[in-house]
Amino acid sequence: MTLYDISLPLSPQTPVWPGDAPILLEQTEAMAHGAEYNLTRLAMSVHAGTHVDAPHHFLNDGRTVETLPLEVLTGACYVAQLPDDVEEITAEVLTRTPLPAGVERLLFGTRNSRYWAQGVQTFQPDFVAISADGARWLVERGIKLVGIDYLSVAPYHDSVPTHRILLQAGVVVLEGINLTQVPRGFYDLYCLPLKLVGSDGAPARAILVERR
Repeated sequence: MTLYDISLPLSPQTPVWPGDAPILLEQTEAMAHGAEYNLTRLAMSVHAGTHVDAPHHFLNDGRTVETLPLEVLTGACYVAQLPDDVEEITAEVLTRTPLPAGVERLLFGTRNSRYWAQGVQTFQPDFVAISADGARWLVERGIKLVGIDYLSVAPYHDSVPTHRILLQAGVVVLEGINLTQVPRGFYDLYCLPLKLVGSDGAPARAILVERR
């Protein structure tokens, strides 16, 4: 069985969305300083690292992260590895990309994954994302979960339309995955966001298991 951990490591060096507070890992008790145990405090945006967006993130509609269906967050998925010359995932790009019929969970590998492979620690605003017409294309074809290998499924300078199209349709959005080592093909996805009551998103551990 081949297993791929597609989650990003979380540390103060992990890039975050501009304006978000950096990830804080603070050791509040240390055995090296005489304490009986080690204890660490974590402070971060729920949209840092590998995370899931709930509809409430852009729709303010009360559909928060603990209501997301686990049956969508786990199950068969397809990884599409797009060429490096793809600057934006538009409807035209999707139309010419060979995608199997009936796919409900779709993860996009792009040149974004190189940032993670190279350990880039600064936010990259020119990341590859899904355009509004690309989002409509996915909704019309029954996609239930879409993942992207950077911190947002939508372009940096126009983030609202893509998010609203997907989230209004109930599509689960998985952001901040690393598909550097993952070949194109079918996998079983296991994505479990933290059960944060009332939150617009949550960090997640996501893995892929190769289907045989």
